[in-house]
Amino acid sequence: MQREDKPTMETGLERIAAKARSEPKLRFTSLAHHITRERVWTNLCQIPKRSAPGVDGQTVTEAKETFGEWVEPVLRSVHRQGYRAPNIRRVYIPKPGKRETRPLGVPCVNDRALQRSTAQVLSAIYEADFLPCSFGGRPERGAHHALATLNEVIAGGKVSWVLEADLKNFFGSLSHEWVLRFVEHRVGDPRMISLIRRWLKAGILEDGEVYPNEEGTPQGGSISVMLSNVYLHYVLDLWFERVVKPRLRGEAHMIRYIDDFVMCFQYREDALRVQDALCKRLGKFGLTLEPTKTGLKQRFGESRVDLMAYGRAPWS
Repeated sequence: MQREDKPTMETGLERIAAKARSEPKLRFTSLAHHITRERVWTNLCQIPKRSAPGVDGQTVTEAKETFGEWVEPVLRSVHRQGYRAPNIRRVYIPKPGKRETRPLGVPCVNDRALQRSTAQVLSAIYEADFLPCSFGGRPERGAHHALATLNEVIAGGKVSWVLEADLKNFFGSLSHEWVLRFVEHRVGDPRMISLIRRWLKAGILEDGEVYPNEEGTPQGGSISVMLSNVYLHYVLDLWFERVVKPRLRGEAHMIRYIDDFVMCFQYREDALRVQDALCKRLGKFGLTLEPTKTGLKQRFGESRVDLMAYGRAPWS
């Protein structure tokens, strides 16, 4: 197949990134043309060969072999806003070190390549917007960076109180309406909005039956990670930095890895005020804290939170 040179693909996204940095309120109205045949192929090649197949049973090898047959129809459907997102196969995997399991969605392989390509285009915009407190699902930022930053904050700052927070069924609770409203702050291309809406509404296949998806985004696909970061950027990150911190008496920090986050405070009174306000803030957007996994603790040394358990699924 003919391939677009990698520098050419990167240049297009670099232009988007530069414009996003220089114009923080700009809505991008023409983005879908950056989801090219070449970009989809590149992302398809990055999916591990042994990745689990989706509802169609197609393996990565088979998706590559038939690439020329399916890629053009898929891209045409994206441009005419008629893409039909395949159903998501739901599986359950054990939580690290626990008897509990968590649900994960397994998209079809070709859909995964399209999701990755779309997430790359969106990332070019949102990397200009996302705050330093956010670490999960971002280029060159991971769980180890989050943990290192947390320990630096506690060791080097005036931190005596740590609020460790866990969102209850986060990926299953995202409001589709709010997701799209948040995305539309920066994305004005109706083809991209339609594509994201189709992914949000994709059916869930479990035990041989397909269930409609009226809220949430199945954890497991690249687009779910991107949308979750956009959601919490507006719901949590900006709120903490611009609304909460200026009103506190002492020092405060937040470190977030996807839906797992830690808030650090100098004073207990600040921590208690924020904990109460946090519940109300999350409630406005359909989110709640898991009470058994959320708590305020006094710290005198290093704190280590289990952020490692929330990385990307192996088939994303």
